[in-house]
Amino acid sequence: MWQNYADPLSLEQLARTASYSKFHYTRIFNQLTGTSPGRFLTAIRLYMAKRHLLETPASVTDISYRVGYNSLGTFTSRFTRSVGVPPTRYRLLAQGDDLPALTPPAGRPARGLSTVTGQLFFPSDVGRVRVYVGAFNTPIVEGYPQSCDILDEARPFRLDVPDGQWFIRAAAVATDDDRPRPQIRPPRLVGSGWAVRARGGRVYGTDVQLREVTQLDLPILLALPELDGARRVPLPASP
Repeated sequence: MWQNYADPLSLEQLARTASYSKFHYTRIFNQLTGTSPGRFLTAIRLYMAKRHLLETPASVTDISYRVGYNSLGTFTSRFTRSVGVPPTRYRLLAQGDDLPALTPPAGRPARGLSTVTGQLFFPSDVGRVRVYVGAFNTPIVEGYPQSCDILDEARPFRLDVPDGQWFIRAAAVATDDDRPRPQIRPPRLVGSGWAVRARGGRVYGTDVQLREVTQLDLPILLALPELDGARRVPLPASP
């Protein structure tokens, strides 16, 4: 998928490449990645679209074809839903320091929310990093998180969430990354906490062990790491 994301890959092709039946391939793929082959491929395509938008002058239309979409409308709607802003605005946000930073949804009352808190654990010699921790309603890190915390220091994270099941995801990017801007800042580490089924304004604990990124990890689609990195200022946590 990573090498051929622009091609019209079918489930039959992918399963045949792995020498599995479609059923067995889908089951094993879900076990290894936490999502379906089709959704993983979509995540790769949108992640690569982010890279093209930041690192090339190509038009949005050209980029949509480069990453495997035949319809500009379909590409734009999926990009907007997964990243949080339309493709053109995403590019402008990364290039213009005078534009406002992305913020999570506002206006949720704190009353009745449950709290998810935990400690982050890192491999040794990781260096200086900024960590983004979010609560999502799917295993894929996309769109706006229901709640987020951004940490530049060793402290427990805190996420306030309404009733429901929430997937806790964390990504750490290097703060000493001096590559030209704007550019995708791939996470140095990723991690997941236990899924939390929150209800009744309770407090839940789930620690997160961060580890090196592999090709089995879903790419991060929300726009926080690279847009935050373009400004070098913290983004506000959700209320």
